[in-house]
Amino acid sequence: MSQLFSPFAIGPVTVPNRIVVAPMCQYSADDGCMNDWHLQHLMNLAMSGAGMVVVEATAVERIGRITHGCVGLYSDVNERAMQRVIDAARAVALPGTTLGIQIAHAGRKASSERPWEGGGPLKDNADPWPTVAASATAFDEGWHVPREMTGQDMMRIATAFVEAAKRAVRIGFDSVELHMAHGYLLHNVMSPLSNTRTDGFGGSRENRFAWPLSIAAAVKAAVPAHVAVGARITGQDWTDEGLQVADAVALAAELKAVGLDFICVSSGGAHPRVRVQVKPGYQVPFAAAVKAGSGITTRAVGLINTAVQAEDVVATGAADLVAIGRGLLDNPRWGWHAAEELGAELTYPQQYARVTKRLWPGAALARPK
Repeated sequence: MSQLFSPFAIGPVTVPNRIVVAPMCQYSADDGCMNDWHLQHLMNLAMSGAGMVVVEATAVERIGRITHGCVGLYSDVNERAMQRVIDAARAVALPGTTLGIQIAHAGRKASSERPWEGGGPLKDNADPWPTVAASATAFDEGWHVPREMTGQDMMRIATAFVEAAKRAVRIGFDSVELHMAHGYLLHNVMSPLSNTRTDGFGGSRENRFAWPLSIAAAVKAAVPAHVAVGARITGQDWTDEGLQVADAVALAAELKAVGLDFICVSSGGAHPRVRVQVKPGYQVPFAAAVKAGSGITTRAVGLINTAVQAEDVVATGAADLVAIGRGLLDNPRWGWHAAEELGAELTYPQQYARVTKRLWPGAALARPK
């Protein structure tokens, strides 16, 4: 029996299988508001066969967006636009599919160009905005210098995370995930590569972790018991001067202690000149270490492309769930093909059932090898 297609409880939420659609920024929103692009994108992924679909990194305040095109959940208008999309996605989702959202603040990596515009800092004629970070240090040469966060900034942003989580609950999400990776604000505060503060939020690991942990605790307290709460964290910063796997294990344990239900383990993003050793499943060992060291429900992510590879991650206990991004953009029926390859059963929409062997003798969903 396939372990990948076995049900699993993520805190209060049970998913029908261990496949998760990774949050993937689309850079296509209108002042934080989802539109028809997101409608087709998420309706499509809701039919993919994944047990959970996670909405892209969603800014908790307007200046927390990465780009002008990033989704936000900081206004009533944002909330209404997202409600329309999520209602439509849920209406066509395969039975049992759950929906999650990742809430985030870009910090010093905000006010950037969309990837297809170059991905650098916004130029003066492109309506840039001031950014904040742990310290007044630019992300890279030629980037804007952020303002070091004050106590007032930290209070405002913490409140924004809580309010965004409450909006997510009203929309009907099954899970809320804090973005604590990829060099964005919460990771920026935790990493010694980017946090050079000399007050109570800098220096020791305990100090650097304190504010993000307080936000996690506040979000957990604000979300009803039937909604799972988790975080994406960094497995390591890929340099001896940055966060290491041991730090990820410690953070996961502390997040579990404040009540979080799951962790997704990624890596990198804190510094632009660090070389990440990318290969299939390159972050799985980080997830395995976090799971073994903290005991929290753990999701692996990063170039997990094939059904056999995903099955192996779950079956060996390296992680409880796998998140897939690019593979599902390339093939939005990834879950259907994986189920057939692994001998698992999925309930297909009646409108599409004619592609199955049951109704079309000789049919095979799996791609030719």
